[in-house]
Amino acid sequence: MAVRVRLTRVGSKKNAMWRVVVADQRSPRDGRFIEMIGHYNPQTQPSQIVIDRERLDHWLQLGAEPSNTVRKLMRAQNSDSGVATAVAPPEPPTDESSADADAEAEMVAAAEGGEPTPEREPTPEGEPAPDATGGDAQAEATGGDDEAPDSESG
Repeated sequence: MAVRVRLTRVGSKKNAMWRVVVADQRSPRDGRFIEMIGHYNPQTQPSQIVIDRERLDHWLQLGAEPSNTVRKLMRAQNSDSGVATAVAPPEPPTDESSADADAEAEMVAAAEGGEPTPEREPTPEGEPAPDATGGDAQAEATGGDDEAPDSESG
């Protein structure tokens, strides 16, 4: 009997998660298995890899052969020195992300009644306020001269 350490798909449609299982190589991919020894979730950021090293070593000593994907997951987990997460490490914060955080803080302050946001400044009293799409509500209602002519006018 040839035993393999491989992945079995679980999860819903378009929401794949994988279990690391020990199975007979003749069993179907999502079929019968001998033991579940871990799981892999590629949809989290960073990807989550959890493999029970003790059970994996036990099966490898008995002659189980890991699939290519499981070999890669084992390497990724080993590179994290025992921590069971992270295929790709998160990116360190950059100056742009801190600028985004500052802009978001200003928007929150404006929503709470603080300073106005940089995107919208108060309009002069004589002009109507622009609508949410950025156009002039009055010009849209009257067919405004600034926009392209309608198909009705010839």
